[in-house]
Amino acid sequence: MSTFTVKDGAEIFYKDWGTGQPIVFHHGWPLSSDDWDAQMMFFLQKGYRVIAHDRRGHGRSSQTSEGNNMETYASDIAQLVEALDLKDAIHVGHSTGGGEVIRYAAKYGKGRISKAVIISAVPPIMVQSESNPEGVPLSVFDEIRKGTAFTRSQYFYDFPIPFYGWNREGQTVQEGIKQNWWRQGMMGSVLAHHDGIKAFSETDFREDLKSLDIPVLVLHGEDDQIVPYHQAPKSAALLKNGKLISYPGFPHGMPTTEAETINNDILAFIK
Repeated sequence: MSTFTVKDGAEIFYKDWGTGQPIVFHHGWPLSSDDWDAQMMFFLQKGYRVIAHDRRGHGRSSQTSEGNNMETYASDIAQLVEALDLKDAIHVGHSTGGGEVIRYAAKYGKGRISKAVIISAVPPIMVQSESNPEGVPLSVFDEIRKGTAFTRSQYFYDFPIPFYGWNREGQTVQEGIKQNWWRQGMMGSVLAHHDGIKAFSETDFREDLKSLDIPVLVLHGEDDQIVPYHQAPKSAALLKNGKLISYPGFPHGMPTTEAETINNDILAFIK
């Protein structure tokens, strides 16, 4: 099992397979690097070096009481990238991981990152405020906090239903995917998951997005019930070199349920 110790002593679990140009995958809340199985296998077979980590407090990484915030997430990944000496890397992030990619690229990525892909991602900022009137009310995130903190096992068992759009007409729950989501979530720390809600909902990425000059691909499903679709055009508009692809009817968890489409669009962008 590969782990890397960051400067505050936390151990970050990671997978590192293959050779060639590196692609680094950043998972969503409250999951782990296992959520990238369909992408890791696809791009490995295309000749890329594929790397994915478990964010601190998630999966097999240390369950720290501190540092469950976007700044530390980005710092952790910067230290891992430096330790592995990754250059000309493509960083791909889903949901919270999309925020992690943008913060990492803006603050630490110069000279090491060549392109980025954010999927169903939380930037520019999720929570509603005077400067973001279209945002999601804070009360919604308070409910997620409550469910996570005090009834996590059942809450996480139910959460995949809207996550994968299985509450829509004609959709059928894929039990293996649902249980794998629950398995990944329950591997992590309830404290990290609770604190991570503030990280993904209240972090403001607007200045980060404006500062980037690398090509960034923004992918978002138009039927995303977790991170509303309107986030995507806002992110694309703030980027100097952004490209938006939207998918009618696709859910938040589209890297899993729509892996073939997503993988091929990422590959085309990389090439």
